[in-house]
Amino acid sequence: MNRDLTKGNVTKSILLFAGPMIVGNLLQQLYNVADTFIVGKYIGPEALAAVGSSFTLMTFLTSIVLGLCMGSGVVFSMLFGAGKIEKLKSSFLMSFLFIGMITVILTISVIIFTTPLLKLLQIPNEILAETISYITVIFYGIIFTFFYNYFASLLRSIGNSFIPLVFLAISALLNIILDLVFIITFDMGVAGAAWATIIAQGVSAICVTLYCYMKLEVIRLKRSDLHLDFLVLREISQYSILTCVQQSIMNFGILMIQGLVNSFGVAVMAAFSAAVKIDAFAYMPVQDFGNAFSTFIAQNHGAEKKERIQKGVRSAIKVTLLFCILVSIGVSLFARPLMSIFVKPEEVAIINIGVTYLRIESAFYCGIGFLFLLYGFYRGIGKPGVSVILTVVSLGTRVILAYLLASIPSIGLIGIWWAIPIGWILADLIGFLYYRRYRRL
Repeated sequence: MNRDLTKGNVTKSILLFAGPMIVGNLLQQLYNVADTFIVGKYIGPEALAAVGSSFTLMTFLTSIVLGLCMGSGVVFSMLFGAGKIEKLKSSFLMSFLFIGMITVILTISVIIFTTPLLKLLQIPNEILAETISYITVIFYGIIFTFFYNYFASLLRSIGNSFIPLVFLAISALLNIILDLVFIITFDMGVAGAAWATIIAQGVSAICVTLYCYMKLEVIRLKRSDLHLDFLVLREISQYSILTCVQQSIMNFGILMIQGLVNSFGVAVMAAFSAAVKIDAFAYMPVQDFGNAFSTFIAQNHGAEKKERIQKGVRSAIKVTLLFCILVSIGVSLFARPLMSIFVKPEEVAIINIGVTYLRIESAFYCGIGFLFLLYGFYRGIGKPGVSVILTVVSLGTRVILAYLLASIPSIGLIGIWWAIPIGWILADLIGFLYYRRYRRL
């Protein structure tokens, strides 16, 4: 079930490896889509706004853990591609201890500072109680996020993207069932949606951890393996921290945008909450393709196959371009029906705001698609710092423009929507210019 990405047809190898990752992450999005749909339909727009604001903050916090796991996965992929199995064992131990410690510190910190964090987001008083109710429960699930993403990254680094999909499918189904039971049957409100999510996440985390322990010899460490290797720790922390910084900056920028959106009131918050779910669902496949592409690049970089890397780049650009064009057309044409899935038909103002957002963003999905490829490429060749720079450019442009344009009365809210694709495109231009330099080396 493990796939060696240094051999075989380039396009076929990437697509076969990316397929389960794409399906898996689409299922993971069902966690939040199920919350959004059931909360929006059975509780109301105030609860929908509360869940949406919580989702943005939670995404930012979990991106720290996710970034650390992704960074370790790149190192694992390079070592697997180079055939350095003993060093892979040392890297596993060091990274597990390192990321586990950070996860514990993060969990304690966010539980203590919940109220100040929500105040920074300018949560309106009418939904503050529901937001606190939802997010207090959700924060307890950060440890499950660590376990699932850590062991999923380990499996993907050695070419196994199918097993994480299996466990995600089980937990996604469980999440939807628990949502219906807790919200509709037991009338637990937004807290019920939160409990459904963390229980489902816990199931996937426990399952993937047990699978790895039973099936992967590399994590069944002997007494002789149990020692601190500070050189390995330094390498792991370098990749992990830079990838974490990149993921955190990306989601911190989104968090700042959420804060700006919140200042426009509950109707805009509810529209943004639903539209962002649709938006993320639409381009999630190309994001996962970029992550799969990163593993392909890392394995071949470890095996020193530069020509195969360049073939992979050309293939990935073609696949991404085709996919983004098709999805852009689909979202633009069906923006209104898509919004109506999450918002009651009589909430016309909310639906109209979401439709405007979706039609602007969907016209530029190629921009975000190429940016995900660039992130994956630079992580894979051991230059995660470049990904950080591209993220700073993209998010910095987005946030600055959003705040500037939104303050102009004649532009207002629509300026926030236009700032997002402008940031994507500017970062793409810089990333491709730097890639031309890499090809000449």
